[in-house]
Amino acid sequence: MARIDVVMPQMGESIAEGTLSKWLKKVGDPVRRDEPIFEISTDKVDAEIPAPSAGVLAEILVQEGETVAVQTVVARLETDAAAAAKPEPSKPEPPKPEPVPTAAPGAPPAPAPKSAAPPPAKAPPAPRAPEPSSRPPVPPSEAPRPAELEERLRTKSTPLVRKIAAEHNIDLAAISGSGLSGRVTKSDILSHLEAPQPARPLAAPPLAAPSASAAVQGPDLSVGAGARIIPGPAIEPWEGDRVEPWSRIRKLTADHMVMSRRVSAHVQSLIEVDYSRIAALRTQWKGEFAERGVNLTYLAFIATAVARALRRHPVLNAAVMGESTVYRGEINLGIAVAMEWGLIVPVIRRADELNLLGIARAINDLAERARSKRLSPDEVQKGTFTITNPGVFGTFVGLPVINQPQAAILAVGAIGKRPAVLPGPDGSDTIGIRTLGMLAMSYDHRIVDGADADRFLADLRAALEEAPEELA
Repeated sequence: MARIDVVMPQMGESIAEGTLSKWLKKVGDPVRRDEPIFEISTDKVDAEIPAPSAGVLAEILVQEGETVAVQTVVARLETDAAAAAKPEPSKPEPPKPEPVPTAAPGAPPAPAPKSAAPPPAKAPPAPRAPEPSSRPPVPPSEAPRPAELEERLRTKSTPLVRKIAAEHNIDLAAISGSGLSGRVTKSDILSHLEAPQPARPLAAPPLAAPSASAAVQGPDLSVGAGARIIPGPAIEPWEGDRVEPWSRIRKLTADHMVMSRRVSAHVQSLIEVDYSRIAALRTQWKGEFAERGVNLTYLAFIATAVARALRRHPVLNAAVMGESTVYRGEINLGIAVAMEWGLIVPVIRRADELNLLGIARAINDLAERARSKRLSPDEVQKGTFTITNPGVFGTFVGLPVINQPQAAILAVGAIGKRPAVLPGPDGSDTIGIRTLGMLAMSYDHRIVDGADADRFLADLRAALEEAPEELA
């Protein structure tokens, strides 16, 4: 009989904590391996977390709505169902310390209070068993190290927070953090930036026409480096209004979008694409793909063409690190999925190594599991370029905000039949009906020049218009 720790997973490389939004099981319920037992919310994903093992939910250590660091033990499973069906009310078996057999083998203290009979020779580790039901915030694989751990959490924070601090020359130790053990969170540093800056009066310099190089290098082109963001007007609800507080994912999305506009120099380029040949191919191949359980969409053609174009235009598959550019070795496409409660961006890893069928299958699978909250943690990490598809709602074109820390994001506009000018072989022009759509790309002008973006879009259009058969 053993207890298995259930921990808060890491849902992204820059995520240091998560909010346990809902328990799907209660103490005493049996669970199967990989069966969802709780939901979490981060700024990257809302997801259902599966049980690491079959058994019975013996303890819940973190309540709904609590935010804890990744790797924090949130619950324990009893793997012996017969013995675990009864421990909840009376807890007579605390001395069984199997979950933490990492205590020093020769630990001297006498075995646990309450019951000396069950543990024959393994009683010494009993003092490590966390008998009280209070939440232990320490990851199971680490020793506590109180002062050292608190200082590390407070000043180190996440890569994203450190990046913002470096770009704005901020000492994290000077910010009072609201995260676990004083950790400085993204919200903390954004609030710090929005606070009045006494040493920097808002005078003429931000209004003066900056040089081209200054415009590109400035860390905050939307409000001016170090300038205070003017809050919106005070809102008073009127009679008949409905006030709905933001969910955690809505708050985090808002923070992420505001931060992205502040950090990157957003520029947009748009191009029109003739999808007429792709429309014919879809009609021809749709049945064959359906037999394999895959819905063949325009987005699959576009994503396949994007992945291959990124090989030839690596600056669009890059990221900014301080005053350096990181050219990513992998091409990992994020596909934005809109849901009722927010937006999630699952990632297709090494998308340039997949053909049209592989990309279409990955898009179908990730979108379905995103909507049912069945994405695994590694499926929302390490994206290098994002595609969003507002065109499915009929939007002609959209100008998206960059998904940090990436350098660019592509928006797919509505695709439909429209009149177009068609040149004839004799040089004359006629009006015909073609299947057209717009592609809009937002990119970080700090590292992506307009010419780079335009060449990428031209290559992408050529692949979609002239040789879509080669994508299969």
